[in-house]
Amino acid sequence: MTIDTGLQDMMHGSIFVLLKRFVESAYNYSTWVRLLEKVGVEHPTYQMQGMYPTDELFAIVHQASEDTGIPAYELMEQYGEFLVPDLLLVYKKYIKPEWRTFEMLLNTEESMHGAVKREDDRTSPPRLLVTKRGNDRLIIDYHSKRRMCGVAVGIIRGIAKHYGEADRVTVTRMSDPYAETVQILVDFKA
Repeated sequence: MTIDTGLQDMMHGSIFVLLKRFVESAYNYSTWVRLLEKVGVEHPTYQMQGMYPTDELFAIVHQASEDTGIPAYELMEQYGEFLVPDLLLVYKKYIKPEWRTFEMLLNTEESMHGAVKREDDRTSPPRLLVTKRGNDRLIIDYHSKRRMCGVAVGIIRGIAKHYGEADRVTVTRMSDPYAETVQILVDFKA
């Protein structure tokens, strides 16, 4: 979720607050504090409704990658998967109870991203074009100038895990993970 101020790309504070929780969950609070110190973040905390420079998020993730030896893209996937329980809780009213992974993905752009934009017009989530190819395949075209498709791939895996379908859902990134437009193939086994 970003906003373009014309000067600097800004991201919604919820993304930073949840990144902090991800780091604390995977490591600990001290790790989070050290990451902020190493990248030179001077404000003490991120606020859920604040707006912060997108570059700070990338700096934190790249420093975490350097410190852990885990590639930044892989950390972004892990973070995306970590986000799912919170996202599903926050946007529960936009999710139909009968939906599972397939339906969630088909309806994410309209239901979830539409809700994000309605609830805070400063946000601009990535655009998703989801194309249904039969009853067992979706093609998702992810578009974002921030180039964070790793988060999207992680969210897809997290949704499948949430619905108990992780063993029958295969997520394959079909293009460069750092491109503005990335195609993601999602296959469902019977």
